[in-house]
Amino acid sequence: MNALVIALLVPWATGAVLVLLDGRRPAVGWIAVGALAVNVVALAVLATTVLRDGTVSEVTGGWPTGVGITLRTDALGAIFACLSAVAVLAAMVHEVLDGVRERVFPGVVLLLATGLTGVFLTGDLFNFYVFFELAMTAAYVLATYGGGRRELSAALVFTSVNLLGTFVFLLSVAGVYHVTGSLDMATIAERMQDVEPAAAVMIAIGFFAAFSVKLGLFPFHFWLPTVYTASRPAVAAILSGGLANIGAYGLLRFGGELFPRELEFASVGLIVLGSASILYGGLLAVSRRTSGEMLAYSAIGQVGYVLMAIGVGGPIGFGAAILYTVVNALNKTLLFLTARMRGAIVSAVFVLGAMSVIGIPPAAGFVGKLELFRAVADEPALIALVFVGGALSFVYALQVYQYDFWRTPGRGPGPDASRGQKAVVVALALVILAGGLWPEPLLSLSHDAAATLAGPQP
Repeated sequence: MNALVIALLVPWATGAVLVLLDGRRPAVGWIAVGALAVNVVALAVLATTVLRDGTVSEVTGGWPTGVGITLRTDALGAIFACLSAVAVLAAMVHEVLDGVRERVFPGVVLLLATGLTGVFLTGDLFNFYVFFELAMTAAYVLATYGGGRRELSAALVFTSVNLLGTFVFLLSVAGVYHVTGSLDMATIAERMQDVEPAAAVMIAIGFFAAFSVKLGLFPFHFWLPTVYTASRPAVAAILSGGLANIGAYGLLRFGGELFPRELEFASVGLIVLGSASILYGGLLAVSRRTSGEMLAYSAIGQVGYVLMAIGVGGPIGFGAAILYTVVNALNKTLLFLTARMRGAIVSAVFVLGAMSVIGIPPAAGFVGKLELFRAVADEPALIALVFVGGALSFVYALQVYQYDFWRTPGRGPGPDASRGQKAVVVALALVILAGGLWPEPLLSLSHDAAATLAGPQP
């Protein structure tokens, strides 16, 4: 059994068993943590193999191609799979240390991790949809975690909007099959070149809308603030640091590999939408007074940078988009986990996460902003926009830091976090710090992943 199969099989099998057990028992929670740790290790081994030997492909169960589940791992999929797995693992450990409140939580998190892993490691469009649905269904359940009226209302909004996005995605999948006669992504990429441009554009718009809803991109963001602010920190961290990566990955994979002609055609529109998302998210975040609300609107603004870089396209633009997605996912996972924690250590961790969001060295966010500047170096207006976005980030991060850690020390959740929870956020902070102090591996990985995509040259 190789790492590719282990990465999928262990969380799926363990999750299927754990949903039947009482997840509030610590032992069940730690079993889930163990399964997620195996998932992370298997993905790390797989990523090492891919970076050394190139793309790894396999049809599960020995079935013929087109019948069995086709798994394909390249540098892009490996990075996103590892990133999402780390975010889910960190959130799971954090919640187990805090005390799981609902019996199905550990099992559902494992099933969500299975869906995320499958989305990033499949080479078949139908299987992508199946894993996509598995992850989303688990996310709908997680959004209710806590059981209060606020959580249930947010879950209803989240489910309704994303079901609409899923329906659009399914229609686009049907459209692709109709015009190409295949669901294999490599075959689709070849045949889409001969498809009538009008039909291809309509299909591409459908995928773009579906992934934009998942990513929470302006103007598809209206569900995001409600859900992120109502969810418990661990769930918000999973949704923002893990699940949202499907949106960024989908835009990169489908735009760069399957629809490069349509991506080039729409590049200006993507840059405009990305710019609007940066300004909208930043301005709304400035007007918020709690870390949860600030982070929700900040998430809308931060994904704008990703879309802008995708719109620029080519190896430099794609590389910047991938690197910024990695940094943004780590930032959001860290900051959402600290949302209800207080103390000197948490304060220091929050400052580092905020510095990364703003783009101040030595945090990894500084490297992400440098790559963005490199991608838009020939566009003075976009350079100015990145500066403005950074300034807005500085203002809203400083405001929330003042409210949560300076002015009103008694405000907030009250109970001190455990040492274990502090260790989780400190570990994440060290990863972000290491990414800033030693950026070469991160840069190399993002460039390798960008090289797997074809697309418009800048």
